[in-house]
Amino acid sequence: MTKLLHRTIGATLPRAVSGQGVTITDSDGRAYIDGSGGAAVSCLGHNHPEVLAAMTTQMNAISYAHTSFFTTDVAEELAQRLTALAPDSLDHVYLVSGGSEAVEAALKMARQYFVEIGQPQRRHIIARRQSYHGNTIGALATGGNAMRRAQFQPILPETHHVSPCYAYRDLQTGETHAQYAARLADELEAKIQELGADQVMAFVAEPVVGATLGAVPAVEGYFKRIREICDRHGILLILDEVMCGMGRTGTIFAFEQEGVVPDLVTIAKGLGGGFQPIGAVLLSRKIFAAFRDGSGLFQHGHTYIGHPIAAAAANKVVEILTRDGMMAHVNAMGDRLQSGLETALGQSPYVGDIRGRGLFRGIEIVADKDSKDPFDPKLKTYAKIKKAAIARGLLCYPMGGTIDGVHGDHVLLAPPYICTPHDIDQIVDRIAAAINDVTAHN
Repeated sequence: MTKLLHRTIGATLPRAVSGQGVTITDSDGRAYIDGSGGAAVSCLGHNHPEVLAAMTTQMNAISYAHTSFFTTDVAEELAQRLTALAPDSLDHVYLVSGGSEAVEAALKMARQYFVEIGQPQRRHIIARRQSYHGNTIGALATGGNAMRRAQFQPILPETHHVSPCYAYRDLQTGETHAQYAARLADELEAKIQELGADQVMAFVAEPVVGATLGAVPAVEGYFKRIREICDRHGILLILDEVMCGMGRTGTIFAFEQEGVVPDLVTIAKGLGGGFQPIGAVLLSRKIFAAFRDGSGLFQHGHTYIGHPIAAAAANKVVEILTRDGMMAHVNAMGDRLQSGLETALGQSPYVGDIRGRGLFRGIEIVADKDSKDPFDPKLKTYAKIKKAAIARGLLCYPMGGTIDGVHGDHVLLAPPYICTPHDIDQIVDRIAAAINDVTAHN
């Protein structure tokens, strides 16, 4: 009997014993295509020899050094590499151990920034409904995932939420994308005025919403309007790229496609590719300057931040991600995945929307395509699809509560960037078969 507290008590899970490329093999010798990279983590697949070599080299040098005593070459190199890839204003990096830690650090940076510059009254955070920013208390409060928040609501700090940019369901009849973006911007403006423009410290959003909505990008112009509102009121823009960043959507940073630059951006998952736990916050020059010229410190820290082996792994991962042709390959395979899904599932009466960017694609499942009505949540359609996909040797990332935390089902696909056309076609065949089987018998 297991002594682990598993996510689901009583579940019988296969035991992963090896991984190679895009596949994971269990103790029974069964191979699975990792069509979601875990949770959009394994961007370079499994057992990548160059990353393992970089980690081994670092382990043979020094495996741990606390950041209150030392820095290390690999941590310094990683920060240099990331800032060289980012817009000029994002010129410092804070290393952590994962996505939730990155969001927590960004929120504390935002708060400390306003204390340092003499605006300590700024305390309100505005985010979006049906978003996800992590499972620690501050990150969970910031996120708008109603299902995950529900039982913890009494202990969550106050955060305010506005509508997501979810065109499939919320674009009104006859409304253009520009008008929709303007309507959402007006909603944010109204929320800021309600709270007091000089009381708000940050607006937090995912450039492409990940697990909660299923790879939903914003309509064109939305983030430019959000950036203008934040600038006008002196509010910091925090973009959470823990899931959608580091090349997942076809550019190293997802915000590059929006024509804006945030004040803080959080990254993780694809940063380390699953080889070690790591995350980071990239912060703007003005925030760093406020810390430097004020208290001279960032009042925060964790035991494993800047971990040398994690930094070594991430350094090599990022180097590989930025090689010639890698992002072009992500976009080409993403286009193939999108077109394949549209061909296989586009005519299904139970598939309402197929969306996303790069190798980050979502399939929204509906009970009726015309009305967009979801299946009864009691059916747990998303869980049935996951089980049916696993039976076909495919790992995917389905979720329920897509619409409001209770209703709606979707499947997220986020395969490794090293996928071949054959791999993509196999993913399409297997997920289409799983969805068709489940919806036909639901």
